[in-house]
Amino acid sequence: MFAAEDSGHYTSRVMQDSWETVSSERHFANAHLEVVTDHVRTPSRSLPRAWTIVHRKAAVIIAPMTRDGKIVLIYQERIPIRTAIWEMPSGQIDGPPQETVEQVALRELREEAGYELAKDGELIALGQYFTSPGFTDERGNFFLARPVQKCKEAPAGDEGESILDCREFSVAEIRRMIAENEIRDANTLSIWARLSARALLPGQSS
Repeated sequence: MFAAEDSGHYTSRVMQDSWETVSSERHFANAHLEVVTDHVRTPSRSLPRAWTIVHRKAAVIIAPMTRDGKIVLIYQERIPIRTAIWEMPSGQIDGPPQETVEQVALRELREEAGYELAKDGELIALGQYFTSPGFTDERGNFFLARPVQKCKEAPAGDEGESILDCREFSVAEIRRMIAENEIRDANTLSIWARLSARALLPGQSS
């Protein structure tokens, strides 16, 4: 968890594969994100560059696939863009320290969509991606959950979210929605590309 206190300027020498953080100034921090300006020496530049960065917790993005090959999407209000959009279930990794990334993914699937893995289901890790690498270090962990089924009992939703609907869509329907700009969020577009590239969508052959 980020702490709002301890703000100010500090100097460090953090080396990561010849990337050197010369100094870092914190502008703002709360439990969800931190805004800093770093002066960084990169492998290709000897003089440090100043860059304002938003540090944000990692997230999980889940593609829930039913036994008949449909994909579950949620319809959620998103305040920053002032609209509701169709998207894959997702959420920040901000639970107890002992909770694994896989457990977070299954919890978000239950809380946001009201679905769970069937008894013979599997949760397949599909790697990571960076949501907006010129702006934030946030990364998403992709998972395919298949087959999924509706939870017998309605899960308690997150009061901080506003999920208006949840439906199952065919692959053809989602392709149309992407082509016609109905699906516009980076999480859903990116995990769809990963599923397609790995031939994990129904009707594909590897």
